[in-house]
Amino acid sequence: MKKDIYTLGIESSCDETSVAVVKNGREVLSNVIHSQIDIHKQFGGVVPEIASRNHVEAISAVTKEALEQANISYEEISAICPTYGPGLVGALLVGVAYAKALAYALNKPLVGVNHIEGHIAANYITHKDLQPPFLCLVISGGHTHLVHIKDYTEFEILAHTRDDAIGEAFDKVARVIGLPYPGGPKIDKLAKEGKVNIPLPHTYFDNSLDFSFSGIKTAILNLYHKNPEVNKADLCASFEQTVIDMLLTNTKKALQQLNVKKLAIAGGVSANFHIREAFFKMGQEEGVEVYYPELSLCTDNAAMIASAGYYHFIQGETSDLSLNAIPNLKIGML
Repeated sequence: MKKDIYTLGIESSCDETSVAVVKNGREVLSNVIHSQIDIHKQFGGVVPEIASRNHVEAISAVTKEALEQANISYEEISAICPTYGPGLVGALLVGVAYAKALAYALNKPLVGVNHIEGHIAANYITHKDLQPPFLCLVISGGHTHLVHIKDYTEFEILAHTRDDAIGEAFDKVARVIGLPYPGGPKIDKLAKEGKVNIPLPHTYFDNSLDFSFSGIKTAILNLYHKNPEVNKADLCASFEQTVIDMLLTNTKKALQQLNVKKLAIAGGVSANFHIREAFFKMGQEEGVEVYYPELSLCTDNAAMIASAGYYHFIQGETSDLSLNAIPNLKIGML
């Protein structure tokens, strides 16, 4: 009889301290998230030093709560899986150091996890039948990638952003027009009340599927400064639709290049209502199966990290106690 594997995920790459227990890579037994949004809201964005200090204060209690909710002991844990990049270096170090201490004290395997791989793995939790190969559009506050998922631990980056990540663009546009942090959900909500009636620039590259969001961000900044009385709902609706057009165009090209009919969307921005709606419609029109994580797994959480760690662990890929935080870690690196 196959032995169950319980991975303990630890996520501290930005402003959420999260610890989770996941069984066999896909069954979440607990997923505790301690958010710092209310702390950073007053600054209009995440302050790295404050984030690090709050991780230190929260991580022990969050770990204890995750184990209690999962009704599992340290001895039953198969592997300890911290996020070691990419992210804020100080924040990452808290999770990595805590995980290394646990692994050493409990004599348990340590498996460093790439945060972007974690976002992709969130789809495995929501969709128990999803298996590679497939295309994944990763859209978050720090990343915009088109990734060919060849296998559970084998990735090929087909495209990335050349400047701002999509979530970063959302937050900057929100700040320009006076919406509070975090800006992405506020834009999405306001866009539901507006009309797509403001022309904005689309950016594409010859012979490349790369993205760029600096042009549309600058266009909105200039437009708003010249006309602060512009209808904000219409501006948000027009911004979202322009961004969606760019995402759809490049994603369709990537699906055609790979000749695959499965698309997963991952990352915090995958919670966006209009993006979900547009890709669902595209899937119906193009005959493509489209997968999203459930909303609670779109933003940073440890369950997705524990799931990604599981697939490395079962292939015998573990880390030693020299594991360190790598703030600019690329996907596919070990």
